[in-house]
Amino acid sequence: MERINLYQLVKRAYHERRRLVAPLVGFPGVNLVDTSIKLAQQNYGEHYKVIEAIVQRYHPDIIFPLMDLSVEANATGRYTIFPVNDSATVVHHDFSYDEIKAMRRIDYQKDTRIFGYVKTLRLMNENLPADVVRGAYVIGPYSLAGLILGANQAALATILEKERFHQLVGFAADLINQYANFFIDVGAQLVCILEPSGVMLGPAQFREFSGNYIRKIVKQWHQRGVPAVLHVCGNSMHLIDEMVASEVDGLSLDAPEIGVDLVKVAQKIPETVVIIGNISPVRTIMTGSPEQVATEVQDLLLKMNPYPNFVLSTGCDLPQGVPLENIDAFVRAGREFVVEYQQR
Repeated sequence: MERINLYQLVKRAYHERRRLVAPLVGFPGVNLVDTSIKLAQQNYGEHYKVIEAIVQRYHPDIIFPLMDLSVEANATGRYTIFPVNDSATVVHHDFSYDEIKAMRRIDYQKDTRIFGYVKTLRLMNENLPADVVRGAYVIGPYSLAGLILGANQAALATILEKERFHQLVGFAADLINQYANFFIDVGAQLVCILEPSGVMLGPAQFREFSGNYIRKIVKQWHQRGVPAVLHVCGNSMHLIDEMVASEVDGLSLDAPEIGVDLVKVAQKIPETVVIIGNISPVRTIMTGSPEQVATEVQDLLLKMNPYPNFVLSTGCDLPQGVPLENIDAFVRAGREFVVEYQQR
C-alpha cells in the first residue's frame, strides 16, 4: 500500500483548484446495503459491504470504517451494550487500578471485535480504488481511560490521583498504539484519533493527559510512514494549540454552531497541519434540504479558499437517518467548487 503525505496530498489538490471531499458517512452507509449498525460492527463481511457501497456512490477522497468508540474498551473486558441501530456503548462499572496488570496480559490481536475491524480494513485495502485513501479510527488515550474508569472519575483523577491515573492513560496509549499498528500492518494509510472527552479538559490538562501521549504514539506511526489526524468533539477552540503540539498531521473539527471557527483555526496554526471539517452533521445535513446543504458547503469553501491545508468534511460522523440526497448534495457541491488559487 502506497504511503501518503497528508499535507502534500491536500496541497496538490489545491494547486489543481479543487478540494478533497471526505464526508464521514459510515452510519448512513448501512442504509445503502440494508443492514444494521450492530451487524456491520460485528460482521466484517457486512461492514465491508457498507464501505464498498459508500465508495461506489460517493467516491470520497478519504474513507474510514464505521466510527466506534467502544472497541478498545470492550477488548479490555468492559461491559458493552450493542443496540441494533446505534453504535455500541460502554456502560460504567467499578474499576480498580490493580486491573491494569491483567489488562496488559491480554493478546488484543485475538479480540474478536478488533479482529473484525482489522479484517474490514484489509478488505478495504485489497478491493477499493487506489485513489481512495484508507483511514482507520482509534480512540484517544484520555477518552479510553475515561471509558474504563468512568468519565466523572477520570475528570477527578486528573486532579486528585494523577500518578495512578497516568498509569491508566499510559496503558490506554499502549493499547491504542497496538490497535493502530494492526491497521497499519494491513494497509491503513491514515489513522484518526478520536478524543471526544478531551474537550472537557483545559489546555494544560489536555497536554498532560492526552497530547503528550498522542505525540509519543504518533511519532511511531510517522516512522512507518503513516500520518495521524486528531478529532475532538465539541468546541475545541481552547485546545487548538495543544492539539497541534501533539504533532498530528491534521485536525478534524466539529460544527460551527457550537463555536468552532475554521478560519480562525487556519489563521493560527502552521499551514502544514491539515484542517478537516466542519459542515454540521445534524443542523444542516440531517434536517436541511439538499439546497441548504449545497449553500452551506459553498459558503464554507469560499471562506476557506485562501488556505491550502483544508479538506471538506462533516463536523463528525453523520447520523444513520441523514437523507441520502443530502449527502449527494454535499459531495456534488464539494466536487463542483473551483478553488481560486492563491500563491502563499
